[in-house]
Amino acid sequence: MAMDVQQLEREQPTTADQADNAKRRQIMDGARKVFLAQGFDGASMGEIARAAGVSKGTLYVYFDSKEKLFEEITHEACSAQAEGVFSFDHADHDVAALLTRTGRGFIKFLARPGGMSALRTVISIAERMPEIGAEFYDTGPARGIALLQAYLEAQVAAEVLTIDDCEVAAAQFVDACGSMVMKQLLFNARPAPSDERIDHLVGTAVRVFFAAYGRAR
Repeated sequence: MAMDVQQLEREQPTTADQADNAKRRQIMDGARKVFLAQGFDGASMGEIARAAGVSKGTLYVYFDSKEKLFEEITHEACSAQAEGVFSFDHADHDVAALLTRTGRGFIKFLARPGGMSALRTVISIAERMPEIGAEFYDTGPARGIALLQAYLEAQVAAEVLTIDDCEVAAAQFVDACGSMVMKQLLFNARPAPSDERIDHLVGTAVRVFFAAYGRAR
């Protein structure tokens, strides 16, 4: 029992760890505001420090460059999408209901206030900083597709679906859901879609998916 208590104590975050995490969060929240307002190129470490309420020296203790800070922010945002929207129970064989929930969640994630700002910024710097573009893609879009691919593979194994290439099928469904929304939001050409519009777009994507991959084909 003593060993168990000692192990538990080691696993509990210390006050210093909690303070360190809180300071990192404070910096990232301030940096996010600056990046949203100024873009990557317009933002400076001095402005980020002021927005975060820390000294420039403290800022550099946690992040040694603007690039590293932006990369951390985009990684967190993409991971939140993958973990929140693309979270699946492989034992759930109600594929239509699951895809409907996923499609709705994906569009609402895209259409959230400020949701396109990070994507616009990544696109603007990806040519000269491809590592940031790769990080954004790998932890966001590619991760979501991989999680959906794994779910579809489980449904193929359970003989619920008939799919030759589950990676392609997963990407097709995600793209179908966002096809009438992504570019409109990216270019700020249209407002966020209504719930009725989202239901229509997702319902269409689900019907197309089952027309191609339903077991009866």
